Amino acid sequence: MGREEESLSNLATLVVRLVLGGFMAGHGAQKLFGSFGGPGIKGTTQMVESQGLTPPKLWAVLGGASEFGGGILTSLGLLNPLGPISVIAAMAMAAKTVHGGQPIWVTEGGAEFPVTNMAAATALMLGGPGKYSADRALGLKVPTWISFLALVTVILAVLYGPANENEDPAGQESKGEPGA
Repeated sequence: MGREEESLSNLATLVVRLVLGGFMAGHGAQKLFGSFGGPGIKGTTQMVESQGLTPPKLWAVLGGASEFGGGILTSLGLLNPLGPISVIAAMAMAAKTVHGGQPIWVTEGGAEFPVTNMAAATALMLGGPGKYSADRALGLKVPTWISFLALVTVILAVLYGPANENEDPAGQESKGEPGA
């Protein structure tokens, strides 16, 4: 790759990091702190509870923290790939619990938006944070085993964590309200 192409590639990575990370941090801040007109932790806990996730406050905090912290780390390009992995965790859980069983399109309640965010986060996880990142400036590199452990933890949490809100632990459909 030529010097100009490499510069453009690093600039493209920076743009994706800033947009994805910024929006994810903002989305998490809505859930945790009530920023930007969000529900705050109390409203997020109520939403999570309506989806049948227990304990609801724990899942509300974990979801908000994954979005907020993952977004900040992604924006800064700090401790890559832990930020994108946190984004993937939050979006995979949202796709499963909030959007599961729906057609893919967001207009039909589907997971189009979380899947798009997961794709961008996966690209950053695999491609790295680029030249214009805190990792590069500080000379940091997260050991591969830590990244692998974080990714396996996310996969297991999504697969074996809370059931879809339409199912109870016994696997029978509930009569509760649909999720957001």
